[in-house]
Amino acid sequence: MSIKKAVVLFVLFVFAASFAFSAGQAEETPDEPTLVRFVEVGWLDIEATTAMTRLVLESLGYETTSDVVSVPVAYQALASGDADVFLGNWMPSMASISDPYTEEGTVETVTDNLQGAKYTLAVPQYVHDAGVTSVADLADHEEEFGGEIYGIEAGNDGNLLIQQMIDEDAFGLGGWELVESSEAGMLSEVGSRTRNDQWIVFLGWEPHPMNTVYDIDYLADADDYFGPDYGAATVYTNVRAGYTEEAPNIGRFLENLQFNLDMENKLMSMIDGGMSGEDAAREWLQENPAVLDEWLDGVNAVDGSNGLATVRAALGID
Repeated sequence: MSIKKAVVLFVLFVFAASFAFSAGQAEETPDEPTLVRFVEVGWLDIEATTAMTRLVLESLGYETTSDVVSVPVAYQALASGDADVFLGNWMPSMASISDPYTEEGTVETVTDNLQGAKYTLAVPQYVHDAGVTSVADLADHEEEFGGEIYGIEAGNDGNLLIQQMIDEDAFGLGGWELVESSEAGMLSEVGSRTRNDQWIVFLGWEPHPMNTVYDIDYLADADDYFGPDYGAATVYTNVRAGYTEEAPNIGRFLENLQFNLDMENKLMSMIDGGMSGEDAAREWLQENPAVLDEWLDGVNAVDGSNGLATVRAALGID
């Protein structure tokens, strides 16, 4: 081969290699983030679903963190980019807090993750049997209730709705007091009162172990505040703006992620019984692995391998 021909071939080779490299660069997408930052709000149901979601993501090779904050702070964190995912958007009761962020586009809704929930005022069954079946019955028994309605943490949407009822003197509750505490603090009071057959009205919801630990019933006619059908609720997954475009693999997983009442009640009972959220999630998934088929459809592990196979192996599922 002549020197001239060799030079020409070399130049053509370099040009072709450069073109291929440039084409590859043009098609390459930035790496997805491998750290997923959750916020949760100190409720047992959101603790359970967040623990389950984190376990699956960590089994895929992601790192996760979670901060327990109030509902308003959760949305501030998403809007400012300090958090990525919130699994606890209870609607419609949380609309007054979440809607401003979703309407301005700083927080996005991925999908619903739970249907069939409820969220409204509740009383012990013996109080319900005594004739307090509606929020309209409360004022007639102010003395028995001590003029108090027990809520959870300050700033919570349910507390805001209760306070609105009081401020508007709805159902004659204008002189009543909202007692703000925490989920654990409120339920401790429920437990103390029910052991002594004392009266109490409090913020209740399902899924939650309170529905099996205590014999309770929900009050009718608060539709204008908590929504129809005893505050029938749907829970949505929220993310910071642009997150699913930045992390499409995680976005696909979050789109697939669906819970149900039986699952959450079981998980919450396990955690309430002393198990960590991670241990409860691991045990439940090992006993109910079929749910992973739907959750991980089209989802890859961080290293690009099949997500379903990777998670099953990580969790010791045959």
